[in-house]
Amino acid sequence: MSGITKAAAAALAAPLLVASYAALPAFAAEQPAGGLALKRVLLSTGGVGYFEHEARVSGDAALTLEVRRDQVDDVLKSIVVYDDRGGVGTVDLAGQEPLETAFRELPFTPDDLASPTALLNALKGAEVRAAGSRDLSGRLLSVTEEAVQLPNGVGVTTRHRVSLMTAEGLRQLVLEDTDSLRFADPRVQAQLDKALAAVADSAGKERRRLTIRMTAPKDNAGAERTVRVAYVVGAPLWKATYRLTLPEVGAGAKTGNLQGWAVLENLSGDDWNGVELSVASGNPVTFRQALYSAYFVNRPEVPVEVLGRVLPTPDEGAIAADRMAKAEAPMPRARTGGGMAPPVAMAAPMAPSPGASMGADAPPPAPLQMPKPLPPNAAEPFAAESSEATAQVLFRYPQPVTLVNGGTLMMPIVARAVPAERLSLYQPGTQPRNPLAALRLTNDSAAGSAAGGGGSGLPPGVLTLYETVGGAPAYVGDARLAALPSGESRLLSFAVDQAVTVDRSDQPSRTLSRASLADGVLQLTVTERQTTTYRIAGAVREDRSVIVEHPRRPGWDLVEPANAAPDTTANAYRLPVSVPAGKTATLAVALERPRVERIGLADLAPEQVLAYAASAELPAPVREALGKVAALRTTVAEKERRVADIEREQADIAKEQERLRQNLSTLPRDSDLFKRTIGKMGEQETRLDALSRDLGAARKEADAARAGLRDQVRGMKF
Repeated sequence: MSGITKAAAAALAAPLLVASYAALPAFAAEQPAGGLALKRVLLSTGGVGYFEHEARVSGDAALTLEVRRDQVDDVLKSIVVYDDRGGVGTVDLAGQEPLETAFRELPFTPDDLASPTALLNALKGAEVRAAGSRDLSGRLLSVTEEAVQLPNGVGVTTRHRVSLMTAEGLRQLVLEDTDSLRFADPRVQAQLDKALAAVADSAGKERRRLTIRMTAPKDNAGAERTVRVAYVVGAPLWKATYRLTLPEVGAGAKTGNLQGWAVLENLSGDDWNGVELSVASGNPVTFRQALYSAYFVNRPEVPVEVLGRVLPTPDEGAIAADRMAKAEAPMPRARTGGGMAPPVAMAAPMAPSPGASMGADAPPPAPLQMPKPLPPNAAEPFAAESSEATAQVLFRYPQPVTLVNGGTLMMPIVARAVPAERLSLYQPGTQPRNPLAALRLTNDSAAGSAAGGGGSGLPPGVLTLYETVGGAPAYVGDARLAALPSGESRLLSFAVDQAVTVDRSDQPSRTLSRASLADGVLQLTVTERQTTTYRIAGAVREDRSVIVEHPRRPGWDLVEPANAAPDTTANAYRLPVSVPAGKTATLAVALERPRVERIGLADLAPEQVLAYAASAELPAPVREALGKVAALRTTVAEKERRVADIEREQADIAKEQERLRQNLSTLPRDSDLFKRTIGKMGEQETRLDALSRDLGAARKEADAARAGLRDQVRGMKF
């Protein structure tokens, strides 16, 4: 890995070494340092960028660095300083809210400077002197607004009347008619001048200046050394794009020429002049934290103790002195070396450059090594060098890069031949009738690394596909390339293959594989099978290699094709099929899953038991036993129906008797209708007595039938 990638990888993982808002210590013999110059930039797909500045210093030095206001939080979180021989004291910068700080002790706010009226009302009581048509001197009492009719009735204007308390009493003047109005107290005038200067100064401060204090090495304070200051801040996401050129169809070659480019923008706020540029592809954890904001701890408020009436409480006795001494004896204090352990002094050592020794006599850092030149036959002499880092791939451009602020740059990241196999990919959810024209792209950079090519993955991006037709490249489609680690392959779909058609049919089936009966529960093990048949009509003049993506279903197993070990994705099996030119190929895919059904025979209706007894899937002993259960269940149903009929007749008679009682209450007792109603009610009572006897007997018979059914069911076992 080159020097830039080492420093970048270390900085992206390193914590903030030193950042302090405290007062700066005094540095003896401090000399001004050379300016920090931007030397290295690394952009990450995590939405951040690593920026490394460099300066040559000797002795104690103070390095200044300006960053945008919106980058200060990220700088405080990630700033790191590399100095092999010296050390760092503090990093300081102006406060986040200098304007609010300037107004904190003033009698007015920034909003009060919006108009003279607001300022005068904020400074009530201040002594002012007015000059103009009337010269007055006094203290501000109030400023009130009044509407005044313009001459000839053309409109209304607003004027402000200022009330002053003078030596002669209350006097008034119109602010708009006054030539000048000034504060008599020089202290108030100075406060106003200070506030206006702070407003003017804050309007142009979109940047913050950091000062990094460096200390010289003790052994050789005057030696010149290199200091690097780096940080990680938010940056636009760089994008990867690819172009793949395939040979002519029928040429026999199974490779293609791949070019990859990184598209990036410089929105850092500064121009890049001859920087070492790298890009990193990965998925790092990145976040922001408001380190530049001041936070205060919420403290509980304790009420003020107010002395009140003293009311002594009666004495209730005391504990003996010797007992109190024993109860309050202090615990022995731990000692170290005969005394209390002294406090440990904390020190923050300076981080050396990556790869440097921590000793005081460490040799100077090795100069940055430029990458080896690419071989003469390389397709792109200036393509970026790639290398693997922790959870990401780094691409470093071997030449210095210059890019103005706001500019866009395309940087080549790969240029070589890669294995590319043409095929057709059938995805029912994407195109149900035709497969997609696709190719299998393999990243064989691991094999090339042995020859000095360097093996690394390819970041995700869009791919534009060209195909050689008649000796010239022709555009054939676009594809989306997912992240492609070294040694793996991806299927890239770029068009609809209309020369191949697919017909798909589904056939579900159900097979009983096992049946058992115990404790009145019939347990059936059923194998469900879903068979899908694909009929693929090939192209007229070309053979096709078709990959069918058959959907995977949770809990189902692939049983056909037999002994198949296809590639699988998260949602599908990939099954290859060879389709000769002008022919039709058939692929049968079967998925199976076992399912257990538990059936309580005693709770089934007679027709349900008869349906199971008539099933040809069940063994003969089971069907015979179920036939007996069905007969007994029919008997139970008849007995229960008899009980229900009697209960229904009883309910009907009770309802009729209620109606007759209501009629009796309205009939004369000596009428014939009254006598006939009484007679009818007597007959119904006789019938109710008979029904009660019949119901008791019917219920006994139903209970006996149910008991017989339970005994029969529980006694069966297969």
